[in-house]
Formats: sequence, structure tokens, C-alpha cells
Amino acid sequence: MNEDSPASPAPEQASTDTPISMEEQTIPAAEATVENESVAANESVEADLASLRQENEVLRGQYMRIAADFDNFRKRQQRETEDLRLQLICSTLSEILPVVDNFERARQQLNPEGEEAQGLHRSYQGLYKQLVDVMKQLGVSPMRVEGEAFNPSLHEAVLNEPSDKYPEDVVIEELQRGYHLDGRVLRHAMVKVSMGPGPSGETNDSNSDAATAEAEGNN
Repeated sequence: MNEDSPASPAPEQASTDTPISMEEQTIPAAEATVENESVAANESVEADLASLRQENEVLRGQYMRIAADFDNFRKRQQRETEDLRLQLICSTLSEILPVVDNFERARQQLNPEGEEAQGLHRSYQGLYKQLVDVMKQLGVSPMRVEGEAFNPSLHEAVLNEPSDKYPEDVVIEELQRGYHLDGRVLRHAMVKVSMGPGPSGETNDSNSDAATAEAEGNN
């Protein structure tokens, strides 16, 4: 071997850096894309959820208003039905009350004599009691007005006269009975109302005039 021959070149030193493939370069980008898409999806879901909540509140408000309107309508219908029922009852009873008045007048005027008349009177009294009981069952009650202060919402003043027994504006006599129906006026009572005591000395003057006339007559 010739010692003078040039030495063969040493093999090049292997590089320590490994080249990055295209696939490895695209992984971070893909992960970022997936993360962005996930964030966008979450935001979309939250937006949809907020929209659904808002829509739910709107529908809930509409439901509550409809329910309140229906409840008011139901109550109004009940009141109107009750008012109509009472109007019909009042109208019917108003036609019956004159019959009750006639029964009452006849009862006060009857003075039966003899067994047959007394039997007829008892039958009449039984019929009158049945009529009164029916009126009570319907909620009708008579007014008691004598001695009460005059009240135009309950009484109808037909006559006024002086009275030493009652003060002014007090009912002194019932001329036609009034009736209530479940607390409301079915018919006003026709009454005579006191004007209070007459002018002072009127009674004494009358007595003096009568005494004078009697004395003159004796003479």
C-alpha cells in the first residue's frame, strides 16, 4: 500500500435534527381548529339556551295572563248568573207578595164564630203558614219597622203626622210590610213617619177651648 496516497475522506457526520413531516406539522393546527369549533359550539348552545329561556319566559307570561283573564271571566260569569237568578226570584216574589198581603189582611179581619167557621179558619191559617214557610225557604224575611229611624233605602214614607210618642223622622206605623231577600231589599215598607211633637201648648190650648165650650154650654 502506498503511504503517500491521499486518505479517503471521512464520512459526513450524521445530523442530529430529525426533519418534521407534514402530518406532524398539521396536528397542532387541527387541534386548534377543533378547540375553536368546540368553543363556537358551546357559545351557540349557550345562545340557543338563552333564547329558549327568553321564549319560555314570554310563553309563561302569556299563560299567566290568559289564566288570569279566564279566572276573571269565570268569576264575572258566576256573578252575572247569580244576579240573573236573584232578579228572576225577585220578579217572581214581587208578584206573590200582594197575595201574601191579602192573606195577612184577611187573617187580621177574620173573627170566626161557630165550630164550622173555626174549622175553616184553622185551614186558612195552615195554608197561610205554608206560604210563609215557602217564603222563608227562599230567603225572604219581613221587615220590622215600627219605632225605627226612617231610612229611605228601606222605607217609603206615605204619611207624616205629629206624634208625642215618637221623635221626628221615626216610623210610627207600618202601612204595607216590606221584605228582605238574602239581605237585599225585595220591597220597601210603606210607612207613616213622625213629625215629632206638635207646637208647644197646642194640646193645652185645645183642652182650654174644650173646657170653655163646655162651660158655656152649662150656662
